[in-house]
Amino acid sequence: MSSVCLPRQPAVAYLCLVRPKTSNYAPHFASCVLVMNQLLRFSGSVKRDPAIETWMKAHTGALGVIAQHWFEVMRKCGDDVRELLHDGHPTACIADAAFGYVNAFKAHVNVGFFRGAEIADPEGLLEGTGKFMRHVKLRPDRDFNATALTKLIDTAYTDMKERVQAELSRACSYYPSNEKKA
Repeated sequence: MSSVCLPRQPAVAYLCLVRPKTSNYAPHFASCVLVMNQLLRFSGSVKRDPAIETWMKAHTGALGVIAQHWFEVMRKCGDDVRELLHDGHPTACIADAAFGYVNAFKAHVNVGFFRGAEIADPEGLLEGTGKFMRHVKLRPDRDFNATALTKLIDTAYTDMKERVQAELSRACSYYPSNEKKA
């Protein structure tokens, strides 16, 4: 038997199909397992989303500059970063799993993290009380620790990358391949 892991709907799962290695294979012989997770997934993430460029052009002034800078920091975390506009704000993903976002408001910019409640924040920048999400609130007229925020972004990226890889490993381990490794 060999296993093939296929990403499924962005909400919560991977589907592993196990196919017998026989010439008379029929789809109804395949076994399926659904592995649940708590990653926030979005279909449609791409390397560069034109909708984000439109968003950036629409957000000018000091707040726009702040949002653009910090989203660019997210983009530069790795070659595997993808993006999309979710709920009206730029969102950075590993594949389809969101790790961070920026959003500009009337008087501040939020740099947010989808699993922010679970990442280290030694400088105490994160705000929020939700089960998973946290954000850093930036205002043009206030100083903040840019080094610490860069570290938070790197930590969120690394954390999500590890979660995505662990999820894929768990999903595929339910039906490991019996092929011999060279």
